[in-house]
Amino acid sequence: MTPPVIAFVGLGGNLGDAVATLRLAVQALADLPETRLLRASSLYRTPAWGLEQQADFINGAAMLETRLEARPLLEALLAVERDFGRERGAASRWGPRTLDLDLLLYGDAVIGEPGLQVPHPHLHERAFALVPLLEIAPDILIPRQGRAQDALSNLDISAIESLG
Repeated sequence: MTPPVIAFVGLGGNLGDAVATLRLAVQALADLPETRLLRASSLYRTPAWGLEQQADFINGAAMLETRLEARPLLEALLAVERDFGRERGAASRWGPRTLDLDLLLYGDAVIGEPGLQVPHPHLHERAFALVPLLEIAPDILIPRQGRAQDALSNLDISAIESLG
């Protein structure tokens, strides 16, 4: 049996009632097999990133304890996205979405496989992911990057609004 690993998932969305969607998505994460939800962050309103001419996003983070290996966990996250109407495709990169679930960290693993990059390759440069992550894990380290708090200190967080 695989020993439990602490994994962190970033949540985001900006279509429909994104707040309600993210709250339901957190429950869906808690219901994943061989997985337990340890913590979920507050939700935050954040400016769009990448493709900026779209509605603000709602973002959050979840801390999971899981016995799923990284690839099956990612596949489960993608299945949850599909359950919420997400259709991934090159045309939608950085575009509007009902739900985005990103595997940010999987223990202290560094994984570089097609379709699976852990830690998330842009985590250290995305305030919308770091702010909720640091709320639930203030001392977290990003493998090969260092302290998440140090990464956040280099970013502008002035437009991020906590929704409580």
